Amino acid sequence: MNEAIRVENLVRHYKRSSKKKKTTGESGPLIALDGVSLEVRPGELFGLLGPNGAGKTTLIKILTTLLAPTSGEAWVDGLNILTQPRELRPRINMVSGGESCGYGVLSVRENLWLFSQIYGVTNAVAKTRIDTMLDIVGLTEKAGTRVSHLSTGQRQKMNFCRGFITDPKILFLDEPTLGLDVNAARAIRKFVKEWLAEREGRTLLLTTHYMQEADDLCDRLAVIDRGKVLAYDTPENLRRRVQKYPIFELSWTPGPGDNLDPATIPGVRQAIVRNGDAAIDWKLIVEEEGVIGTVIASLMATQARIVSLKKTEATLEEVFLQLVGRGLDAPEDPAEGATV
Repeated sequence: MNEAIRVENLVRHYKRSSKKKKTTGESGPLIALDGVSLEVRPGELFGLLGPNGAGKTTLIKILTTLLAPTSGEAWVDGLNILTQPRELRPRINMVSGGESCGYGVLSVRENLWLFSQIYGVTNAVAKTRIDTMLDIVGLTEKAGTRVSHLSTGQRQKMNFCRGFITDPKILFLDEPTLGLDVNAARAIRKFVKEWLAEREGRTLLLTTHYMQEADDLCDRLAVIDRGKVLAYDTPENLRRRVQKYPIFELSWTPGPGDNLDPATIPGVRQAIVRNGDAAIDWKLIVEEEGVIGTVIASLMATQARIVSLKKTEATLEEVFLQLVGRGLDAPEDPAEGATV
């Protein structure tokens, strides 16, 4: 098995609590995962996108041996999550955004050292890694501060550090930048890229609510909703699902020649024309990218002057809305109020 992560037909049901049954009037199990199958390649940064309650966190808990599936199988680093959890756990780590981690009476450094010892990291190596990680997230000055005295964002930074000081082969990040300011989130994204590139074979599975973060970081990603994988591919290929043809925005000023109707240019499928005071703006949907050269040549033949030209692309958010039909924060977690 060459995949870093392999999932085959995973199903996870939760029992409904009595309170939930009374509130919703529904009976039967809550379905968190409904036949999920996917593969993550070694060295890949793979993303999971989905609204609240889609099953992302449930999937990560199963892959990190914290939760057993109702049915189906999964392997992480070639090890079966159900039959080989002891062998698997030293090779992986997980960071969950918003998770309350650590012991409040201990300092940041003491908490990180404690976690490193649980994984058997030597003192010298642990000290170096802790110092490095604290510097990356900007917590060096808070290293001696009790965790109970940290802000929510600072605790999240410490939590992020914890995921890396054990040097896992496969790392699971569940919304790692949740609650962080823009600069801290940017620093973390930069570090994640560098960490993956530093050593061959390191693999990372990321869940995030930030579309731009997924677009910037992920080699491939899966869109999941109501426990089902709706699509998974590279961000570029997923965007092509929404935008079949190239789109260009062109601004130009007329010359002494005759005005040009873009609909008459071969290869232009659709054109939106806006006549401004200083320039004429075209939004063109074309058969292929090379058609824009024909458009420019046609305009130049009328002695028009090109003001600006840019290609526009569909966003991951548009892909997500087309596949899911609603925003990221729509429903609640199906496991909330449920029992194992």
